[in-house]
Amino acid sequence: MEFQPQEAASLSKLPTGGDESSTKKASGPASNIDSPSLSSSPNASRTDFEGSDHMDDDELQDGVAPNVPRVSSSPDDVVTWEPLALVQTRTSIGSSASRPPEYEVVFEPGDPENPKNWPTWYRAWIIFSVSFSTWAVVVYSTTYTSIIPGLGDEFNVSAQISTLGVTTYLFGLAAGSVIVAPLSEIYGRRPVYIICLLAWAALVVPCGLATSIEEILVVRFFGAFFGAAMVSNSPGTIVDIMDHEYLSLGMSCWSIAPLNGPVTGPIIGGFVYQYMGWRWANWIVLIIGGAAILVIFTVKETYTPTILQRKAARKRKETDDERYWSQFDQRASTLEILKLNMGRPFVLAVTEPILIFFNIWISIIYAILYLCFVAYPIVFVQYRQWSPGFAGLGFLGIGIGTMIAICLEPLWRRIINSHEKDPETGHVFPEAIGSVMCIGSFLTPIGQLVFSWTSLPPIHWAIPIAFGIPFGLGNTLAFIYSGNYLAGCYEYYAASAMAGNAVIRSVLGGTLPLAGNAMYKALTPQWAGTLLGLCEVLLIPIPFIFYRYGDKIRAKSKIIRQMREERAKNAGKRARQLAREVRRMAREQALREGETETKVVQVSEGTVNTREVV
Repeated sequence: MEFQPQEAASLSKLPTGGDESSTKKASGPASNIDSPSLSSSPNASRTDFEGSDHMDDDELQDGVAPNVPRVSSSPDDVVTWEPLALVQTRTSIGSSASRPPEYEVVFEPGDPENPKNWPTWYRAWIIFSVSFSTWAVVVYSTTYTSIIPGLGDEFNVSAQISTLGVTTYLFGLAAGSVIVAPLSEIYGRRPVYIICLLAWAALVVPCGLATSIEEILVVRFFGAFFGAAMVSNSPGTIVDIMDHEYLSLGMSCWSIAPLNGPVTGPIIGGFVYQYMGWRWANWIVLIIGGAAILVIFTVKETYTPTILQRKAARKRKETDDERYWSQFDQRASTLEILKLNMGRPFVLAVTEPILIFFNIWISIIYAILYLCFVAYPIVFVQYRQWSPGFAGLGFLGIGIGTMIAICLEPLWRRIINSHEKDPETGHVFPEAIGSVMCIGSFLTPIGQLVFSWTSLPPIHWAIPIAFGIPFGLGNTLAFIYSGNYLAGCYEYYAASAMAGNAVIRSVLGGTLPLAGNAMYKALTPQWAGTLLGLCEVLLIPIPFIFYRYGDKIRAKSKIIRQMREERAKNAGKRARQLAREVRRMAREQALREGETETKVVQVSEGTVNTREVV
């Protein structure tokens, strides 16, 4: 399962005030690590305003933010910077140049329509709702692994054929993340959540009623295709509703359920399959999905562009005045959005040295993680003679490691922020994030190797399960902070970078488990696991190289150089825009004062006489 960082994200600095106008948002560089980025989708899904430039924090503090066109297709245009969250690329093509600024619809201080001003209890409920709904989609990917023997017996197919259900599900998540998930940019989050979650749940039914393995394989692909919208967009919802001060807390709370979805799936599926049969594993997921649909119906629209667009339309209708507008009234077409989502990520993935190495590293450890769903049943069912239900409990070690990584987020942030800061931005360089990735790169092979060496009797079962803890901890650190590193390097192109990474790792994660049964049978769990652990050992230098030489590697990146040139070019435009805005505000202020009071000062023989004229 993937976790985008949207997607989530890589999270840049947000304005701390919940009452700030959405048109006046800005953020610092994405390398300012304030919370984890869950990159699991293109899932990595897209960040807001790819191709935009930064607005400095001091400009915000001055209360000056120009009305500027939102353009995602041309980086040369002046745009305001939105947070690098795990939300989809918003493509606005309108210009405010010919619109009266006094009729622009924005969030006023304390505006109840601003999601950041909603009651705390309701925002907590939203976090729970989207987290639970995402967990439902994720858990379905791995409950399937527990029923593979039942499918083989029912349809008389090999374990390798049955395992294809995992492959098609991951492929569906990858495809849906770049095709279905971006629809939230056009229609808002709420309708996309509801429609896609309904479609996902409906497609669970054919799997429970299937009369052939082919039906299951095809339907699971399309179910994941729609479920990907939940996985890709929900981190963006957290960014929508949380102030910067509590964003880290919100993202950490949200991530608990989705990151543990792959672990809880085999536990649920194992016991259900053992006592009720493989078809009931689908019905249990359908029940969970029904509950997710109910809670997601209680979530109001949180996407700022959609809210302001509707607010402007409502004002035009209520006042019969067509001059009311929002900066998001004009959007790019669906075709343009899909073109952006499906083109740039793959170009970057094959041309950028940073992405080439990171895609190799993350894809391999992601694929090995999904190989665990083949290895654990072999170790605990075939060799230790556990029941399918209790064999699923073997994943608890990985789950505990995941929880430790999430709970220690303040420690990881402290380690990162202790590094040297960029004098231009005041934030740490992206390479500082590599320090946490280095820790994860060591822990993952340690857990994998010791699990392999202690997996079989007569060694006590608690030892291999316990070494799932460093394995889960290392994997989680790698997934979360690799997304943050890519965001720090590519800034407003981060979404495309992470999208390509997520699709590639989904493809590899879906295909490698197909060879799992044959590999573990031919080599035994000990040698097969050792081989995988050694592959992870060979990958240890990758985060260390980027930690030590990342600045030099970034300097040679064509896209990063182009991005810096664009930002420098935009800086002059932004300065001129700000100057015009300041002059306009000064003129308006002087005009307002002149309408109420004019002071005429007469100077005569050294005496100042003042006559007030109203």
